[in-house]
Amino acid sequence: MGVATAETWIDAPPLPTELQVEITSACNLRCTMCLVSYRPPVNKLVGAMAPDLFAGILDGVPTLQRLTMQGLGEPLLSPYLVDQVRQAKRRGITVGFNSNITLLSRRRADELVAAGLDWLHVSLDGAAADTYESIRKGSTFDTVVANLTGLVAAKRAAGSATPWLRVVFVAMRRNVAELSALVRLLADIGVNELRVQNLSHDFSDTDPSGQYAGIREFAAADGLWTSPESAAAARKAFDAAERAAEEHGLTLRLPRLETVPHEPGRPGCTWPWESVYITSQGVVQPCCMVMGDDRVALGRLSESSFAEIWHSPAYRDFRRRLAADDPPDVCRGCALYQRTF
Repeated sequence: MGVATAETWIDAPPLPTELQVEITSACNLRCTMCLVSYRPPVNKLVGAMAPDLFAGILDGVPTLQRLTMQGLGEPLLSPYLVDQVRQAKRRGITVGFNSNITLLSRRRADELVAAGLDWLHVSLDGAAADTYESIRKGSTFDTVVANLTGLVAAKRAAGSATPWLRVVFVAMRRNVAELSALVRLLADIGVNELRVQNLSHDFSDTDPSGQYAGIREFAAADGLWTSPESAAAARKAFDAAERAAEEHGLTLRLPRLETVPHEPGRPGCTWPWESVYITSQGVVQPCCMVMGDDRVALGRLSESSFAEIWHSPAYRDFRRRLAADDPPDVCRGCALYQRTF
């Protein structure tokens, strides 16, 4: 890569082909590892992204090819969800979202299949009700399993291969031993893939006594990377899960447990060049891992166009720091930056 090309890549990348849009900031659960548990509840109507803001985002990013409709809220709480899927599909955009699926009725499953939803990632962090419900507080394990089974049935009834189904398992000390049992359960249901993730952020950039103290303490106590013993237990569980996945024909993706050194002259993460995260209120952030307007906000769509924000001095500075040896504080404790996600 020549000098001019490298500088252009850092300072003036083309508009992204991928977006992550928070279509609602409201959630019906209080999950132990999520920032939602450490903030006041959000009303589902107040938290939903306004339809005109959503349409404006699609208009403002003509390069968009893949849209992830998710954030700190539960997408199924948005009254506009199915229509927003249809809007994206009419533009030829690949679209999907993450969900706890506690609210996924069979009727809603049929609607999403018919709307052309391309993929759905389902949060399921245990193979036993007690474990799962201690993590996803406010949820019921049997309801989630039944709704997942119902979605597979809806696909089959429609003769549709989509939405492609991935279950996301956030691995922690308290649940990692159940991984192989979950592999067997998901294979029986008909899920396409199980993706295991580490906790996304350790919040080490925040004040230990500030508003993020609770989630910071949780990550330190339950993260797999925090002791040799927990890392060893995770490796044992991963090995057992790999054997089960091979036996039952389920695709399994596992995270690293150790950080990966960064190549000199290359950023530890390419999100700020390739994608962007937009909150339900139109705040533009470099990625979903920021989790809070007070941590990083690169612009507001109520004040500037997307292109103006994307090419702004604030965005350029963020990219330059990430590409150098002085990453922004919010990136230092991130699993994507450390390549352990």
